Amino acid sequence: MRVFVRTTLAALSIAGLAMSFGALSSDQALAQAKQNAPAQAAPPAGQPPQFKQIALTQKQIDDVLASQKEMDAITDKLPDNAPPDAKVTAQLEAVAKKHGFASYDEYNTVIDNISLVMGGIDPQSKKYVGSEAVIKQQIAQVQADKKMKAEDKKEALANLDMALKAKAPEVENKGNIDLVTKNYDKLNAALGEDTN
Repeated sequence: MRVFVRTTLAALSIAGLAMSFGALSSDQALAQAKQNAPAQAAPPAGQPPQFKQIALTQKQIDDVLASQKEMDAITDKLPDNAPPDAKVTAQLEAVAKKHGFASYDEYNTVIDNISLVMGGIDPQSKKYVGSEAVIKQQIAQVQADKKMKAEDKKEALANLDMALKAKAPEVENKGNIDLVTKNYDKLNAALGEDTN
């Protein structure tokens, strides 16, 4: 649900591409592939989504982890694809500030940067391989899945193909890779279940 609460197109696009939070089952593959479909107007073809890349700190990651249960409590009540209203936005802003962020926008910027790296981490090896490699692994998993309905498989593959063609931006702050990889298990536990 969190993916649809973000207030910027960049946040929506990056969260959609950062879908590698753990090994895929058939249901997860479909849900995550659906998430890759453009949530709103997409950037021009072949253009990566734009957002502000920052150098992450351990404190920011700790603050995201500390805030997640409260953020989820707010966003889980929203219908899918519903933009937050003023009351919800105020609640999200308050939680972000309570946990050390200047604003909900800053919280989203940190989430975007974490998601960019998480989208490139191989869930089995927990090493950064890049989003393209992760998406190709997911395509292979969906193709090999004999239990997935043909209709669901077709939709998942189409969405994964779109994600592959969209090309996530390169991680500008290479230190973010080490920091997010170091915290992968905690981030996966906090953020991974809420990616669809």
